[in-house]
Amino acid sequence: MATTPDCLFCKIADGVIPVTRVYENKAVLAFPDINPQAPVHILVIPKQHFASLAHTSSTEAELLNELLLAANKVAQLQHLDNGFRVVINTGPDGGQTVDHLHVHLLGGRQMHWPPG
Repeated sequence: MATTPDCLFCKIADGVIPVTRVYENKAVLAFPDINPQAPVHILVIPKQHFASLAHTSSTEAELLNELLLAANKVAQLQHLDNGFRVVINTGPDGGQTVDHLHVHLLGGRQMHWPPG
């Protein structure tokens, strides 16, 4: 699986940086965000490096499906029965701060829009 040596999330996926693994399969890994924005804030990342959603194509459709299915599985494991939010920040204007595709799973309280 292609990882980038200087990427924070690749280091996490490779086990170089330890995290609490909430969910994992051969393609994705889920772990708590270190700066949670909700009572439940889990990141779901592909183990393969993609800088952002903008760096994917239809070739990665199976992987993108796996990311969303994993987010749903984690929501079930976290007992987010009243609902949850899934967010993918893309690029600087989209609020992405780590250049590795990742899904934010947020829940545990009512999620207002706009956030606040």
